[in-house]
Amino acid sequence: MSASAAIRSAKNVLRKEIKKRVAVLSEQEKEQQSRIVVEKLLKLPQIQNCQRVCLYLNMTDEVKTVPLLKTLLDTKKECFVPQYIGLVMKMVKLKSFEEYESLPMTKWKIKQPADDDLREDALNTGGLDVMVMPGLGFTKDGARLGRGKGYYDTYLEKCTKAGCLPFTVALAFNEQICDTVPTDTNDIPIDLVLYPSVGS
Repeated sequence: MSASAAIRSAKNVLRKEIKKRVAVLSEQEKEQQSRIVVEKLLKLPQIQNCQRVCLYLNMTDEVKTVPLLKTLLDTKKECFVPQYIGLVMKMVKLKSFEEYESLPMTKWKIKQPADDDLREDALNTGGLDVMVMPGLGFTKDGARLGRGKGYYDTYLEKCTKAGCLPFTVALAFNEQICDTVPTDTNDIPIDLVLYPSVGS
C-alpha cells in the first residue's frame, strides 16, 4: 500500500469512529455544546473586528451554526455561505436572515442557494476576513479531518493564490477532538479549533 493510500485508509477509519461518537449525542447535548462553542467564537477579537465572514450551514452531526448566522447578520457583518455546484464550492453572500430562511433544502438537509441563484462571490469582491470551518475531526493544534471531498482545502488554496487568506476557525463537539489526525500535503491546518471543554 502506498503512503497516500495508507493515509486515505486511516482517514476513513477515523471518520467512521468519529461519526459513531457524535451519533450517540442527544439533540439536547448537541444544542448545549453548540451554544458554548458559538459563545467562545463570538468573543474572539478576530470575529469582533472582522467585516466579512463565511460559515458553513450545519448538518446534523456538526456544531449548529444557524443561530451564529443570525447573530452575525444582526451585528451587520457581511456573511457568506457555501454554494456547491458539482465539484466546486463558492462562498456567496446572504443579505439577511429572511433570505437564509427562504433558501431551498438540499438532500443533506441543509439550506443552500440553488445552482442558478447568482450571488456575490467572496473571492471576486475582496475576499474574507474569517472562515468558520466544518469538519469531522480535529486536533487541538489545528489538524483537520474533512469528509473527503476537499472543498474547503481547495477553496483555501484559491484564497492563498488571490492573496486574501482568511483567519480559519473550526467549531467542534468534544467528541470530535482527536489526539492525532492523518494528514497529507493537501490538508491545510486550521488557525484555531474551538470546542466546549477548552477553558473560557
